[in-house]
Amino acid sequence: MLRLVVSSQTNPYLNVAVENYLLSLNEPDTITLYLWKNHRTVVIGKNQNPFAECNVDLLEHDGGYLMRRSTGGGAVFHDDGNINFSFVVPRPLYDQTRQFSVLQRAVASYGLTTELSGRNDVLCQGRKFSGNAFSKGRYQNLHHGTILIQGNVEDMQRYLRPKPAKLQRHGVQSVHSRVVNLSELADVTSQNIVPRLIDAFEQVYGDRSVEQPFSELSQLAEVQQLYDRYSSEAWLFGSWRQFQAQQSAQFDWGGVDLQLDIDEEHRVIRSLQLATDALNLSVIDRVRQLLEGASNEEPPAIPHDFGEEERQVVSDIFSLIY
Repeated sequence: MLRLVVSSQTNPYLNVAVENYLLSLNEPDTITLYLWKNHRTVVIGKNQNPFAECNVDLLEHDGGYLMRRSTGGGAVFHDDGNINFSFVVPRPLYDQTRQFSVLQRAVASYGLTTELSGRNDVLCQGRKFSGNAFSKGRYQNLHHGTILIQGNVEDMQRYLRPKPAKLQRHGVQSVHSRVVNLSELADVTSQNIVPRLIDAFEQVYGDRSVEQPFSELSQLAEVQQLYDRYSSEAWLFGSWRQFQAQQSAQFDWGGVDLQLDIDEEHRVIRSLQLATDALNLSVIDRVRQLLEGASNEEPPAIPHDFGEEERQVVSDIFSLIY
């Protein structure tokens, strides 16, 4: 079964609550496409420092929202001129290539050629119009992303704080030169792309979709509980209001800001703050576990079950300390 959900409003906390409710369901035969928009919102990854990624004070002064998602990756800007999509797919049926093809087929219907790039981007004419992120749930996996269509690039530049190292790695000097609105390339709007995304979804999966009303989902008690969580100070900011990065670096797999609280008497790392746009959440969690309580003079041993890519991430982070 193919399920379609189209959000009827632009509150980011309610939209993400519905998304996470859908991800929690145990429906082994249902693949969901969820389409939604957020009003003037900076969305950061699960492990990111909001104040390093976003001008929070300016965003809030302008009536915008900060939202932290439950997936990895970097900061992105949402507004009413763009659209976001989520694929919620049972784990045995999850196929990123197939899911990306829905997006690419919809954009191709405007006569535009697209390509996948790097860890999670989709490009048109060499510029990014879609950033994507991924996570694994108990029963289903999530693949979601943003499609830039008629976004306010000036607002994006005002609110986002990309690190100079990241811009240099891309060989450009600004956010604007890295991204493109599809409306610059074809007659694309956040309204007329919706039926094309639905058509592409049905074509790729070979079935008709059944729409479930957003209003029905948004009123569920479980969704309201998730809304409270994702709009809370604890989820959005945690202890980051006091965070000052002491070590920063950009690696092939992502950027890192690191702060350590050292117990000088016992020469161990008492606690740490680790901000990153890395997509692999599990290895970052393991790094925290390895470092908390470890010596600040000799690195802990890397577990034998780590793969080559995980070992590289650990080695790079350790290089900032040892």
